[in-house]
This record gives sequence, structure tokens and C-alpha cells, in this order.
Amino acid sequence: MFQTYEPVSDRSFAGKHLPLLRAEIKKQSLDGFVIPHDDEYQNEYIPAYAERLMWPSGFSGSAGAAIVMIDQAVMFTDGRYTLQVRQQVDSEFFAYEDLIETPPDQWLAKNVSAGARIGYDPMLHTMAGVKRLQAAEKKAGFTLVAVTENPIDAAWKDQPSVPLSPVKAHDIKFAGKASADKRREIAAAVEKAGADIALITAPPSVAWLFNIRGSDVDRTPLPLSRALLNKDGSATLFLAPEKIDNQLPEFLGDDVDIRAEADVRTALEKLGASGVKIAIDPALAPSGFVETLRMAGAKIVELTDPCALPRATKNETELDGARSAHVRDGVAVTRFLHWIETEAQDGNVDEIAAAKKLEEFRAHSSDLRDISFDTISGAGSNGALCHYKVSTTTNTKLEKGTLYLVDSGGQYPDGTTDITRTTPIGAATEEMRDRFTRVLKGHIALATMKFPAGTTGHQLDAMARKPLWDAGLDYDHGTGHGVGSFLGVHEGPQRIAKAPNSQALIPGMILSNEPGFYKAEEFGIRIENLIIVTQPKTVPGGEREMMGFETITLAPINLDLVLPGLLTDDERQWLSDYHARVREKLASLLPAEIKAWFENATREI
Repeated sequence: MFQTYEPVSDRSFAGKHLPLLRAEIKKQSLDGFVIPHDDEYQNEYIPAYAERLMWPSGFSGSAGAAIVMIDQAVMFTDGRYTLQVRQQVDSEFFAYEDLIETPPDQWLAKNVSAGARIGYDPMLHTMAGVKRLQAAEKKAGFTLVAVTENPIDAAWKDQPSVPLSPVKAHDIKFAGKASADKRREIAAAVEKAGADIALITAPPSVAWLFNIRGSDVDRTPLPLSRALLNKDGSATLFLAPEKIDNQLPEFLGDDVDIRAEADVRTALEKLGASGVKIAIDPALAPSGFVETLRMAGAKIVELTDPCALPRATKNETELDGARSAHVRDGVAVTRFLHWIETEAQDGNVDEIAAAKKLEEFRAHSSDLRDISFDTISGAGSNGALCHYKVSTTTNTKLEKGTLYLVDSGGQYPDGTTDITRTTPIGAATEEMRDRFTRVLKGHIALATMKFPAGTTGHQLDAMARKPLWDAGLDYDHGTGHGVGSFLGVHEGPQRIAKAPNSQALIPGMILSNEPGFYKAEEFGIRIENLIIVTQPKTVPGGEREMMGFETITLAPINLDLVLPGLLTDDERQWLSDYHARVREKLASLLPAEIKAWFENATREI
């Protein structure tokens, strides 16, 4: 089993750890310290050693921040974690703030007195993030201090060690393009931007650029690493020596110099002293690296990570791999849904048992390398926590008269999957069916969209919400995120969300389509498929070519939760056509004993 279910934190963390942290803050002559969730690489999912936000607070979510002052502490989370943060973080020690409405920099500007010394770790904050803190510093008159030793690391005596997993080659039969070709293309973009060299700090970009993978981060096949890319396409790859085997240098070739990751700062100092123009992404590069370059005399060119968009725009090999991975994954999920609907209806199965069963079905594929994130296995009221993580302390049975929401995915060498299905346990109420059908209508609206070049996901988001808005309902998460190719299950720069996003959707991008609805303390609903942005096509009688989406996820959508009368003829046809394709792709791969159930689960409506 990849996933474990013991709680990683509890409400006692604040009481136990805050005094230790405050002692270190005082030792460094600080009045407060800013704690982001991010690690030194700006990863969303982080290794255990980097859980610096969880250690003093108990909060285990994947997004958030905290400010610890000598006499108070504040926890910042967004709408996805409104309930979770109150369950995990003791209000006796932390106040709660909304990360979007009152981000840490704004809180500092309003609440910190002139003359106070506020510390931050420059390796955990980006150049752009530090600029926001500096604006608050100027407004409030406090002094911002870049610490040389993170006080959390100093106080955390049993902090786990940094992972040193072996780096492995990602075969071109999966990558679709050689690293040398990628490096030449990205180098040309760097030179066009007016730089001599680019600092690549994000592990997903390093992994993509060099066609390598690792296992330093749970659920995401990343090697923690950095790179410098020269404008001629040659490069330096910085890896801990323990991660390198005899085959890796040969795989990377003579144009790639491999050096210890500990040497990054020395390399930057030498580059700065030579006066080169170096491209950095202000939203990703640690401010500590930026300051090293500036002090050494480098000319900095601000450039959005030049690997991000090419990485997000999959080539045909990667797209075919994603389609194949979804067939295998669809078999596992379909077998699981059969198990839920036939053997887990008596109220005796719990969330952990269900999550283990799903992982067992996925493990039948020898190609499975990991799950793509810890399975969200939410029964009843737990399903209303959209980022719920089941543990032995929260484990709940799938009781009759409730809904069960399962959001899960797999990591395969040819693709990363992410799928959510909602299933009734026993009979569903009319309210549940109404809400499910509205979520389905929004899902279909997005799946069937046609749009011209230049359209952003932000412009499409409202289409998925309209059926809920019509009834005075909504949900507090994005409708779609990018997905990597045997990389992160969450990937930018594309997304479909209320928040403005300037990145246009481009053919080859993979995104999720996942509207939902959550009734606090009662139930949650989400329907999620992955979709590929298609090539522009002429619309009969039209004047402009239009792009659209190809749905690649394959598993039944529960028809017992659908109110057919709420669907239009076109929506019913889409659902029937989708299920016909699920039958076409999966029927021959499923065990004979579930065929009758499968035919009924994918029937016309």
C-alpha cells in the first residue's frame, strides 16, 4: 500500500511546539516569523522534513501560511480548508484568517508595530513573495529580517532527513522528445529574452527538461534538484551525489554537467561575478538565490519559467500515453465502483477500507508506480470537506442514506490520472439527486465547450457553475487544474477558476473538469474527469476555428443520482455517448462477473 492512515498531526501540536519555536524566535532577536507552506522548491506536496507549517500548528493541508509573534499567532487558509483548519489547529493558540481576503503581507501591514523585527526564511519565499512583504514593511514601519537559520529547523529536534531517492531516466517512449531537443528549444527562448543563462529552480521543470524522474516527494515522481541552462543548450544539473548511479551521466550526455546540489550558491556567485545576464522566474526562484546573484553582480532578467508552458503542452506521445493510462486506471476505478455498489452498501465498510480496496484494484496493473495523491475517501459529512484526508482518528463508515465521495488517481510511466466519483449508499434523497444533477450539468457544459484561440480557463469557469448558480448554490474551489505527464497531479500555468488567469488554453494541455457541491456537515458531491484541449477545427457555417475538449477519463458516472428531467436532450445524449465510449474501451478488460452490473451502470438515460 502506498497510502498510510495514521494522522500526521493533531491539535496538540500548537501547545507542544509553539513555545519551542518562540524560544528560537527570541534567540534570534525577532518579534515574529512568517511561515509559508512551501518548501525550498515551491512544491505543492512536500517531503516530511519540509512540513514547517504543520509542525508548529498541526495544519496538514497543501496550502496555507502562518505568522507567529511572541504574543500571538495567526493561521491563514483558503476556502478549501475552512473546516479542516478548525479541526486541526487549536484556537487557543492560533487565530484564523482567510488567505485570499487577508493574506499574510496585509495582516502584517495592519497589525505589526513600527520597529518590530519580523523574520522570514529567504529560501522559502520567492522574489515576488518577498516584494509583498517588503511593501508591508514600508507601510507599517517594521523591519524585515532574512534569517540565516530557520528557527523552526532549530527547534524541531526530530525533524526528518532530506530524501535522497535515486534519479531514474524517463524513457523517450514516454517523454516523446529527447532532453537535448528540449534544452535547445528552451535555450532559444532564454536567449530571445535577452539572457545568457537560465536558473531553473522548480523540480517539475528540471524533471521535464532532462527527462528524469525520482521519488523524493510522495505521490509525485520528482527528484529534488536545480539546473542552469546555457543559451547554447548545454546545462548544469545539481543533484545530491547519493541520487546518481553509473547510468545517469551516460543518459544525460556530455552537454550536461552534474554537480552536487550543495554547490548551487557557489555556482551563482561565480556567474554573478562574471557579469552574465541570468533569467529567473520571480514567482518560483527563492529570494535567497536572487540575493546571492545580485550581491555577486549578476544582471537579472525576469522571465517566467521557460519550461512551464512547453511542459504543460503535451506532445502526441504524452497524449497517447495519457489515454492509455486512463484505460488501465478506468478498469481499476470501475471495478471499485462495482464493489462499492454491491458489497459496501450494508453500512459496515469504512473510509479506510474503501480507500485500501481502490488502491488494491489499481495495484493489479504492473505499470502503477504510485497513487497521484492521497485518496480523498469521504463518507457522509466528511465528503463535504473537499480536501478531506481520512485517518484512523476520522475514519467513518459508509452509512445508508448518505453519499460517498472518492477522489483519487494513479501515477503511471505514461500518464498521471485524477478522477472523482460520487456514489449513494442506500437510497439518495431528492436534494442529493438535485445537487448531483446540477453538478453533472455543469460538468457537461464544460466538456462540450467550443472556444476560439486565446480563451482562458477563467473565461470558461462560469459555464460549469451556472446550473448551481441558478439555484443559489456554488463551490469554493477551482473547476479545473492542469495535470502533468508522470509528474504533478496539479500543474500550471493553465487552470479553470474564478480567479483571473491570463494563460490561454492551448491544444495538448490536460486539465481536470471537476465542479462540485458541498453541504456542510451532510454530504459532498464532485464529478471529475480529465480533458485534453483539442486542435482548432472549423465549425460548419462558422467564421472562426474553435477548440474544445476531449474527455479521457473512463468510468461510470452514477445514474441513480441523476434526475433525467433536469437534463436537456443534448445533456442526456452526452451522458449516453460518454457511457457508450466507456463500454467500448473497458468492457473487454473487465471480469465477466461484473459485466451485467457494468452494462446497467453505463446504460442510456
